[in-house]
Amino acid sequence: MRWTLVVPLKPPARAKSRLAAAVGAGPRSALALAFALDTVEAALSCAAVRDVVVVTGDPSAAAELAAAGARTVAEPAGGGGLNAALAHGARTVRAERPRSGVATLNADLPALRPAELGRVLDSASEFPRAFLADAEGIGTTLLAAAPGMLLAPAFEGRSRARHRASGAREIGLPGVDSVRRDVDTLADLRAALALGVGPRTAALAGAWAPAGPPRGAAGPLTD
Repeated sequence: MRWTLVVPLKPPARAKSRLAAAVGAGPRSALALAFALDTVEAALSCAAVRDVVVVTGDPSAAAELAAAGARTVAEPAGGGGLNAALAHGARTVRAERPRSGVATLNADLPALRPAELGRVLDSASEFPRAFLADAEGIGTTLLAAAPGMLLAPAFEGRSRARHRASGAREIGLPGVDSVRRDVDTLADLRAALALGVGPRTAALAGAWAPAGPPRGAAGPLTD
C-alpha cells in the first residue's frame, strides 16, 4: 500500500516554545521550519509514500514546503487546534482519493529516515488503524488509517494512551528510532542530532548541540 501523509505545521514563529529558552525566539522559529522541511523531504523519499499534504496557516512556510515537494492545505476556518487540522487534512485527501490510506506524521522529525518510515507504514497496513508512540512513550508521532477507515486523531499530551483506547493498534517495531524522535526540547534536539539529521537542521543546530553524523551516514537516505 502507498500512503498520503498529512503533516501539521504550526506557524514557525509560534512553534516549539519549549526550545525558546535554550536557543532564542528567532532561532527557534528557523529550527521549526528546518525540522518540517527535513521531515517532508525524507518522507517524500520513502517508497511507501505517494505524497505529503502539509496543513498550515503560515503562507510563507507553505511556500517553502511546496517548493520542497509537498502539497499544502490551509488550516480549517475557525481553527480548532491540532486534531481539527489533521482531520481537515485527512478529509481533503479522502475527497480526492476515497480509498487512499492516510497517515499523519509529526513535522518535527528531522532525523527521519525513509527506510524506517517505510517499515512503520508497512506494519500499519496490516491494521485498520495503527499508531507509533514517540521516543518518550507518552505521545504519538504517526497515526495511520487504512482505506475507508476514519483517522480519528487524538494528539497532544498523552496521546499514546488515547490512541490505544480508541482501538488503534500500537506498532511495536524495533529499529525505527528516527520515526519516534520528535523534537520539543534541547535534549530532544541533541538526541536527534546523535541519530543524524537532515541538512537544514544540521546547518542551524550546531550552535546548541554537537553535530552528529549526516542522516545518510547512519542509514540509507532512500528505500
